[in-house]
Amino acid sequence: MQNKPILPIILGPTASGKTALATAIAYKLQYEIISADSRQVYKGMTIGTGKDLSEYTVQGVQIPYHLIDIVDAGYMYNLFEFSQDFARAYTDILQRNKQALVCGGTGLYVESIIKQYTMVKVPEDADFRAACELRSFEDLKQEFLQYKTPHNVTDFDTKKRLIRAIEIARYEHHHAPQKNEATLKYEPLVMGIAISRETRRNRIEARLHNRIHQGLIDEVEELIESGVTHKILQYYGLEYRYASLYILGELSKEQFEQQLCTAIFQFAKRQMTWFRGMERRGIHVHWIDGECALPEQVNSVIEHISKHHTAAK
Repeated sequence: MQNKPILPIILGPTASGKTALATAIAYKLQYEIISADSRQVYKGMTIGTGKDLSEYTVQGVQIPYHLIDIVDAGYMYNLFEFSQDFARAYTDILQRNKQALVCGGTGLYVESIIKQYTMVKVPEDADFRAACELRSFEDLKQEFLQYKTPHNVTDFDTKKRLIRAIEIARYEHHHAPQKNEATLKYEPLVMGIAISRETRRNRIEARLHNRIHQGLIDEVEELIESGVTHKILQYYGLEYRYASLYILGELSKEQFEQQLCTAIFQFAKRQMTWFRGMERRGIHVHWIDGECALPEQVNSVIEHISKHHTAAK
């Protein structure tokens, strides 16, 4: 049997240093990076999503990256589309005799790559939607919770989004995802960046203040001017949600910064809960000490990759 290529995956909570580590590895090993981030796909949303595009230039070398800036702001990108786009990007990299490295913090996206499920597009059910419109929001929420624990709090943002979440959950309940062994073309090697809560808190605070000074509010105002509604901004996550509330005058500048910072702390905690849950679901994660110097982290990752290559032979 021919060995499948190894696909290194670097994951970690927000502000853990994923991009810096991934680009350093890509530079050393001449890999191309595939982003597994549900928000970095959007054009014009650079500061709030933390794309850190400057980090993709290492020692004067531009590191190739994929699935960043691929759809317009205002669009609602989803897991099915990500699965298709990932497959295309990964296949393209292999066909050019290059190697891929995944970097991302969106647990659902990362896990979809690791588990290698064949994704199907869930059809819309007009009759079901019409019936749901007549029901209360709380009633719909309770039905959704009978199917699954929400992976994203935005499932409850609007009634329309909640109805779609139920529609998908109902479909998946009757059509369990199946692994398609014929399409498996890689062996995932999962490495996570571990940092202490105190370090994570300090980094989040520093990074948020930096993003505000870089022009986070200006970026959000430009999105609004381009036609992105405040309702859609709330869908795009914490930075855009709280900036929207500030621009609408519902939060003072101090409230905006304090509440956003607290929300990001909580979000990072949920990310780690997801990653630890992946381990309980049988996914082995090699944890890298994110508090040591970057060269040490790089050496640790390369050592894991080397060992994995040796074991696969």
